Amino acid sequence: MIIIDSIMDEPLQSTISQSKAPALQFLINNGQYYPEMVSSFPTMSVVVDSTLLTGTYSDQHKVPGLVWFDTNENRFISYGSAQKEIRKLGIKQVLNESLFRLNHQHLSPNVKTIHEEINGQTASINTLMYRGNHTKPLNVPKIVSLAGLLKEDASIKGPNYFSYGLLSMINPTNKHKHVWEAFGFNDRFAADELKYLIEHNRLPTYTLAYFSDNDKKVHEKGVNVTKGIEDADKQLQKVLNEYPSWEGALKDTVWIVMGDSGQTDVLVHKEQALIDLRDLLKEYQIYKISGPVQENDQVVLGLNERMSFIYLLDETIFKENIINLLSRDDRIDNIAWQEGEKVNVVSSDYNGLLSFKPNGEYTDQYEQTWTIEGNAQILDLSMMNDKRITYNDYPDGLARLYSSFQSHSGNYLIVNAKPGYEFVGEGSPTHIGGAGHGSLHKQDTFFPMIIAGTELEPKYERIVDLKEWILRVLEQKNEQNQ
Repeated sequence: MIIIDSIMDEPLQSTISQSKAPALQFLINNGQYYPEMVSSFPTMSVVVDSTLLTGTYSDQHKVPGLVWFDTNENRFISYGSAQKEIRKLGIKQVLNESLFRLNHQHLSPNVKTIHEEINGQTASINTLMYRGNHTKPLNVPKIVSLAGLLKEDASIKGPNYFSYGLLSMINPTNKHKHVWEAFGFNDRFAADELKYLIEHNRLPTYTLAYFSDNDKKVHEKGVNVTKGIEDADKQLQKVLNEYPSWEGALKDTVWIVMGDSGQTDVLVHKEQALIDLRDLLKEYQIYKISGPVQENDQVVLGLNERMSFIYLLDETIFKENIINLLSRDDRIDNIAWQEGEKVNVVSSDYNGLLSFKPNGEYTDQYEQTWTIEGNAQILDLSMMNDKRITYNDYPDGLARLYSSFQSHSGNYLIVNAKPGYEFVGEGSPTHIGGAGHGSLHKQDTFFPMIIAGTELEPKYERIVDLKEWILRVLEQKNEQNQ
């Protein structure tokens, strides 16, 4: 399974039509193609990967976002969203969060990852989520341990084969790990690791590899850029070339190449494109991320590009006041909050309120049932006479949004930006004239998936259903080999 970060259907089809992605075209021609797989929410890599590996949304795996606030520990959590933010928080803190706490504490012990569940060897190559059953020592450079950033004897719990850039390599001679190559977090490094496993006949039962370079190009240039897809295809060609023929690669191995989420173009004019929540909520004392929470801090912003958590630390603040302030900005798509068992949603484009909770008389296309009251237009739901509902602009929107309110404790609202805009705060990344993701909208949500080597299909075209499907594929392969 190879994830090409932020690959989307239209630029992929454009690249193929120009004959610039022969490996991807070969897999599509010899397999099944799903152009609109549904990601998790928020559409940020750590949440998406957690859903992929556990087969659950964030209500169960408990990784809320790339950036969030832990009310139990009164701590601002970031796994590293932008250099400016990392500098403010400190490299040591971000490394500790992303390398250790993310997989070993924040990812719930009540769910099992694919690596923990598969009866056989597995591999993780450059993925942020990797929890497994084996203790794997890290290769900590002397300068890093001397600087006090990581302990020299640091280790993680991972799969049999664990690759994580410079810190852990499967191929001891992998050259693509220099500072100018993001310390190994690049497509060439990941492809080299995969090639090594194939070449030495050590490809395990399940391998997950991350090709991350395309994401950077889309963030910088926008959703129509194809250079990242072309480059990823070249690395995929090198992997397939390890076999006597590409057809031979499909003989005993199932290949899955997929994205993780979509992206949405951000407008080119800074003042128009960026929604500064600090300005909208300027009458409140907003927490500054460079230090601990202060006694007079009232609001914490957990910005995930085109989505944000807004935490209310001050119990005297009425949510209605916050909602009124946010509703003045028509670049905000919708505002949601929890009230008892229900989630309420409002939008500047529609009157009234939408309220919903699980279990009820309405059934969606994934056979989930809901109690729904109010204006269904707010989440663009199509309500049929037979009590069936279908999703339009917000795929699986009810389950994904509801799960986010069960992902962690705290008194918070969730806001999503309209296409063209993203939220900005202290140290957060911006993508003026490029693209961003994070929101519930379909443009941030849909990603393509190619399957070659099996006729089995996932139950639904959602990332949350892939773990169960992978286990079925492996079960079938085992039966065929017996």
